[in-house]
Amino acid sequence: MEDRSHKVLLALVMLFLFAVIVLQYVCPGTECQLLRLRALSPAAAADPYRAEDETPARFVPRFNFTAGDLLRRGGFNIKGDDLIVFLHIQKTGGTTFGRHLVRNIQLEQPCECRAGQKKCTCHRPGKRETWLFSRFSTGWSCGLHADWTELTNCVPSVVDSKKEVRLRPSR
Repeated sequence: MEDRSHKVLLALVMLFLFAVIVLQYVCPGTECQLLRLRALSPAAAADPYRAEDETPARFVPRFNFTAGDLLRRGGFNIKGDDLIVFLHIQKTGGTTFGRHLVRNIQLEQPCECRAGQKKCTCHRPGKRETWLFSRFSTGWSCGLHADWTELTNCVPSVVDSKKEVRLRPSR
């Protein structure tokens, strides 16, 4: 009798493992509706920063941005003397974003990018000066992967060296 109960238990374990494997083939990842049991529970809509036992949260978000903060617009005058300096922080999607700045932004005079070249010319409308300081528009003018300190010291001298003294804006 004991041997038979072991066989039944083994059969149930095997059936469970088979069901789990089949479920993984039918519903891979977290997209499967059968696996979203937690979404149906009332605790799923609760505050993610509150512990289940109602103890004070160990993690408190530091940046509570309002919708107005996220939707505010900055004043940038492409026809004036304003300059965007792109600080590339490694491993944060900066290369993709930098490429997006020179290739995909809809402007009165978009950047001119030639096939096979990494640098694009981003001139202000009607002028021969750039509005964007990044590796995709000016190259590595301040060195490879320049940080904030290097850019702060380097950008004004690089940008102002290309203008006559009387045309240099006060920064």
